[in-house]
Formats: sequence, structure tokens, C-alpha cells
Amino acid sequence: MTAPAPRAVLLDFGGVIWDMRWDVARGLEAEYGLPGGSVFATLYGSDMWREVERGRAEPAAWRAAAHQALEEAAGRPLPPLHDVWRAAQGPIGENIELLRALRPAYRLAIVSNADTTLRTRLRDGLDIADLFDEIVCSAEVGVIKPEPEIWALACRRLDLPPAACVFVDDHEPNVRAAEALGLRAILYRVDRGDDLRAQLAAAGVVPRRS
Repeated sequence: MTAPAPRAVLLDFGGVIWDMRWDVARGLEAEYGLPGGSVFATLYGSDMWREVERGRAEPAAWRAAAHQALEEAAGRPLPPLHDVWRAAQGPIGENIELLRALRPAYRLAIVSNADTTLRTRLRDGLDIADLFDEIVCSAEVGVIKPEPEIWALACRRLDLPPAACVFVDDHEPNVRAAEALGLRAILYRVDRGDDLRAQLAAAGVVPRRS
């Protein structure tokens, strides 16, 4: 049976719309003599982050605990390196322009493991909230990727079957989980130079002609 043509694109936020600047994190680790991956791990690999992304803990407390964990790993006081890393991050402009070109032919949705500030960042920080038909934020719904319920919820909100949706993420386990639910899924990594326009075109998603 022929798969239906794509009608919607579901996207992660961090790593797909927002450049996480992994190079900056690695640079900070080298500069301060920290173990590789520790800037990320103390912030996003912690048990408290798991609570934050499910909406069960406050982001401010999580950030403070992450800094403390990083200082413990270093064995000495450190400047706020997580804040330095986050300040270096920013929108992936070409991907945002691509999303604008996909409207109105395709429905768009965010499916992100994120804290409760995500909507504010999209609306007030980036002024792109109006691009999306749905925003499925893990902290609001209490479900996180790669749990299949989060994609099922997004599809229900869009009133589309999974087979009519294409999902884009920068984390391979999330891509595989979405595929298992029946979505077409794309692994996109800005840090390795992936071309999202070409990847979406290969999945049958082509922006309108300018």
C-alpha cells in the first residue's frame, strides 16, 4: 500500500530550530580542564532535568543544581559555564526560513522535551510561535521523548495519522521511536552540516515555489 503524502512536519526545538552550539560546550570543557561532555551531562543528563522536562520541578532550581554538579566534577569553584554556553546558542535561521516556506501547504508542530519556558521563548524570544499549529512541550503534557505517547498526542492534535507526518530530531533514539509509531523520521544534525531542506525533500516535503 502506498504511503500517504506528507501533510505535516513535526520538529524538535533544540538542535533543529535552536543551535545548541556543542562546539562551545566542548571549548569550555577544554578551557577549564573539565571531563568531556560534563557541561551537557550536568545540565541535561541529571535526574532533576528529568523532573523539569516532565513539569515536576522548577527550571531555576535545576540550573543551580547543574552548576553545583559541575563544580563538584571540577573540584573547585567555576564561573556560570552553563549560562555562557546557553548565551552562545541561537536560532538556526535557514531552518526557520524553510519552515516559513512550508506554510500553508504543510501543518507544522513542535514536539520537544523542554521546560515550561518553551512557549515564551517561541513567542517573545524568537517571534515564531505563529508558525506552528501545535506546540507539544513535554513539561506541559508530562510525557517525554522517546515515549510514543508524545507523538501520538501530537498527531491527535493535528488530526492526522502518523503516516502523514514527518518528524525531525537531532537525537537518534527519538527518531527510531517515532519511526516505530509510523511516522517518517529524519535525523538532523546542524553540527555536522546536514541540509534540512534536502532531507525533507527526500521525505516528500517540498516548500512552495517563491
